[in-house]
Amino acid sequence: MFKDSVMLTQKQKDLLLLIDTRIRAVGVPPSYDEMKDALGLASKSGIHRLITALEERGFVRRLPNKARALEVIKLPQGLQKDEPLAPVAANDSYEIPFVGKIAAGLPIAAIEDSHNLMSVPPSMLGNGDHYALEIEGESMTGAGIMDGDVVVVRKTNTARNNEIVVALVDQDEATLKRIYKRDGVVELIAENPDYPTRSYGPDRVEVQGVLVGLVRNYN
Repeated sequence: MFKDSVMLTQKQKDLLLLIDTRIRAVGVPPSYDEMKDALGLASKSGIHRLITALEERGFVRRLPNKARALEVIKLPQGLQKDEPLAPVAANDSYEIPFVGKIAAGLPIAAIEDSHNLMSVPPSMLGNGDHYALEIEGESMTGAGIMDGDVVVVRKTNTARNNEIVVALVDQDEATLKRIYKRDGVVELIAENPDYPTRSYGPDRVEVQGVLVGLVRNYN
């Protein structure tokens, strides 16, 4: 039987270490777009092939009924799961604006710019500008977003259906929700059955960013 270090290509190993590092740092794996950008691939289909190869070789496991949920089962020979990874150097992080709290429940007052900064690992960021927000409320717990978490958001005014976005309602209230547009209606969907889906006319909702990462402190 081949040894673990021989079983993986360099791309497979790089992806496995990226996934493991992100899970250890923030509790969730990177998105497929983040994996694609980090490995310099042209499309997400290459990431799907790499993950399938890692799964077939027993390095990762896809968790059922959860989007993009992966578990690292083992690492290549010479880097065991109980060994700490090398720390990220200070110059290997980026500072992004931390602009306050946002509701993951009923909308709250619109977020305001702040001079506070927050350091995040570069693997969490893709192209474009980003900012961080602290979550207040429990309406997105089904997506693994808890009260007190800090989310990293890529600035954009467009989003695909089912993406989690920062939405500004009536130019006054901001909230974090999953978005779905159909039949001239914008739905802001909670990930908690205790919170209702809210529907608005398209002229009432402005996308201010798309969720790309999450940071959680364990006290």
